[in-house]
Amino acid sequence: MSPEALSELISAIAHDLAAAGTAGELTDDLIPPIEKITVMRPKDRAHGDWASNIAMQLAKKAGMKPRDLAELFVPELEKNTGIKSVEIAGPGFINITLDSASAAGVVDTVLEQGADFGRNEHLAGKTLNLEFVSANPTGPIHIGGTRWAAVGDSMARVLEANGAKVVREYYFNDHGEQINRFARSLVAAAHGEETPADGYKGAYIDEIAQRVIDEAKADGVDVLDLPRVTAEDGSEGDSVQREEFRKRAVPMMFAEIKDSMKEFRVDFDVWFHENSLYIDGEVEKAIAELRERGDIYEKDGATWFASTKHGDDKDRVIIKSDGNAAYFAADIAYYRNKRHRILNPADVAIYMLGADHHGYIGRMMAMCAAFGDEPGVNMQILIGQLVNVMKDGKPVRMSKRAGNVVTLDDLVDAVGVDAARYSLARTDYNQSVDIDLDLLSSHTNENPVYYVQYAHARSCNVDRNAAAAGVTTEGADLSLLDTEADGDLIAALAQYPSMVATAGDGRAPHRVAHYLEDLAGRYHKWYAAERVAPMALTDAEQRLPEAERAALEIAKNPELARAAARLRLNDAARQVIANGLDLLGVTAPEKM
Repeated sequence: MSPEALSELISAIAHDLAAAGTAGELTDDLIPPIEKITVMRPKDRAHGDWASNIAMQLAKKAGMKPRDLAELFVPELEKNTGIKSVEIAGPGFINITLDSASAAGVVDTVLEQGADFGRNEHLAGKTLNLEFVSANPTGPIHIGGTRWAAVGDSMARVLEANGAKVVREYYFNDHGEQINRFARSLVAAAHGEETPADGYKGAYIDEIAQRVIDEAKADGVDVLDLPRVTAEDGSEGDSVQREEFRKRAVPMMFAEIKDSMKEFRVDFDVWFHENSLYIDGEVEKAIAELRERGDIYEKDGATWFASTKHGDDKDRVIIKSDGNAAYFAADIAYYRNKRHRILNPADVAIYMLGADHHGYIGRMMAMCAAFGDEPGVNMQILIGQLVNVMKDGKPVRMSKRAGNVVTLDDLVDAVGVDAARYSLARTDYNQSVDIDLDLLSSHTNENPVYYVQYAHARSCNVDRNAAAAGVTTEGADLSLLDTEADGDLIAALAQYPSMVATAGDGRAPHRVAHYLEDLAGRYHKWYAAERVAPMALTDAEQRLPEAERAALEIAKNPELARAAARLRLNDAARQVIANGLDLLGVTAPEKM
């Protein structure tokens, strides 16, 4: 019996007790929804297979002492098939022990549902627009963007596993001053000049500049001969040459970013260009709507958004006095666009932003409220913390191409896609993280991704050995899975669906990694304690006294029915590990 099934059972009993009038002042409307009823694994297995604090949760509402309320649940729970015993502990915990066949029933469920085990319809009917990475097209993806790629795609997979329709979106900041600086940097590189003070550095700038020159030449254009000086003071201004570099270089960076994302197993549904908001008149439409709502005013020659009306610390300029749009104008238009698209309009717009964006939250939530939406519901903002890449215990700056930073491609080259994705997704994005290159390159149990993947590979090897020994799952009697190691592994498998739901609700894909590491630990312990396929005695064991040799033969040669049951448990563990790794975008190898 799974935690979800027990939660439903406990909820049904609570409603029955309320209807019968035996639970004090408890009424149906005071009973929480099933997903709020906690069923947990006791730390001490002597206390049972599962425990619930439902009596303590409802005692005050019922006007009863927790233990007295718990007493009402005991006989009702004991009536149910699969429950061996029910006891009350401490202030009112209800401890439940299942019979072995019921406890092992999760094995059948896993194998019947396969890749669908753990998936649910919890968020069905919701369209979530998840925007992540969104680095400027002015250079390779750095390590911060790489973390968002791993976390964002894993989060999308978890949300989809909970029934949501997820739109993965990348927002290209291709409008504004950063693109001007990029173009100026390329022109300077093409002429062998110093990088402008506010420009971009790195070998990739020289590479892109040369590619622009070569591409233009193939089109019959000598880009270096195009007019460069346009302003009266001799500065470059918006010269023809710089525009040619911009026109050709920005798509090149787009292509590089898309290739890097694909190599990292991240596929976006929408590649949104900021510049389109201006070309398509979206900025004007957004401002017009806010003006109709009474949230736009004019002051000092500029156009302002009255964001303080909606909780911001100050009002925001959206059109500057020189007539140019402030950056926030695009933010307003972009949110409105997400919510009102013809195709896949977002019920929830989730923004995944870098550590330097804390100051944006107030104005963004004010803008959400100004459009009549609910901050924190229709708009959710997640702030990621910094990543430090370490080698030999010291921070490293690996990239020759991108200058003094670490890029996505650098990390993948150093440790591979699996280790890179897993290591970046396994830590809560609210916390900074150190990526140890030496650890992630090692084949040891200290390397978390190796530890989990090895559990999957080991389970595949058990299958191969079982097949060679003629062991099948035919005639498997799951009630024979009655050892402590069996019980621990089964309990871990049963917790997978609730973990998936919790990870989705909490926008917390790192919970998947934590679960997998716990499951792998229980699997490795089970593997060491229990046999599936028979194992031949070594020469030294063959020479032992007869009694000792006979005992070893029994230990190494499980009875066929028990071996069949353990093989099913092994296969169930393999399936759940594979399901969890897939949520993180990490492969499940059959051999290592």
